[in-house]
Amino acid sequence: MRRHAAAVTSARSNERLPVPTTNDEIGRLGQTLNEMLARLEVSFKRERAFVSDASHELRTPLAILRTELELALRGDHTREELEDALRSAAEEAERLSNLAEDLLVIARSDQGRLPVRPERLEAGPVLARVAGRFRTRAKAEGRPLAPDPCPGVELDADPARIEQALANLVDNALLHGRGTVALTARAVNGCVELHVSDEGPGFPPEFLPRAFERFTRADEARSRGGTGLGLAIAAAVAGAHGGSAHAANGQNGADVWISVPAAEPY
Repeated sequence: MRRHAAAVTSARSNERLPVPTTNDEIGRLGQTLNEMLARLEVSFKRERAFVSDASHELRTPLAILRTELELALRGDHTREELEDALRSAAEEAERLSNLAEDLLVIARSDQGRLPVRPERLEAGPVLARVAGRFRTRAKAEGRPLAPDPCPGVELDADPARIEQALANLVDNALLHGRGTVALTARAVNGCVELHVSDEGPGFPPEFLPRAFERFTRADEARSRGGTGLGLAIAAAVAGAHGGSAHAANGQNGADVWISVPAAEPY
């Protein structure tokens, strides 16, 4: 058992210890260690997948940024051409910055260190603030935003984090859905559910079980743009509050929500 344990590495994480058939302390110890090795193997695979996916997402904006800067440095260009190149480079730099921040949230969540500072919040104003951030974009796209006032619904949550999670859900609905984007909240069994729904085609049924996995996208009809981290971050924020995240197809389109603790009654 010691020789096999010494041979276990991250590159050979599928190794297991030989367990004697006798039902004694050594056998039970070997079984427990093998269960631990199985958990570590899953963790290693997830970490490798995360690094691979993150590298893939970073490659495209870095390549575009490099190309735009190289073209700007070559030959003579008009002022308008240089401005276009710099504007495109700035957009890619902003995308890289946002992606880095998203990856940091995911990494902190994995380590159980995503900081939250809960306080008593009214759901209605939270939904209104999030909708307000997308008002100009939604108007340009002809997509109404409908935040529900939700009178009397109060939650115990970090305002910055909860708005970050909801903003990801609204962005996802605007990017992939259709029609009105509704923001609603309701109290359910000591929790508050914060819903974002649209009137689009909804999620493919096979996608729903893995909707909140990082870098996961649905079919091409719902995968224009984005990094596949929006729903994962919403789930991480919900989890940091002791809550959960859910996705379903409603009668009129996709419905995604996070559930967080309700505020204690006065």
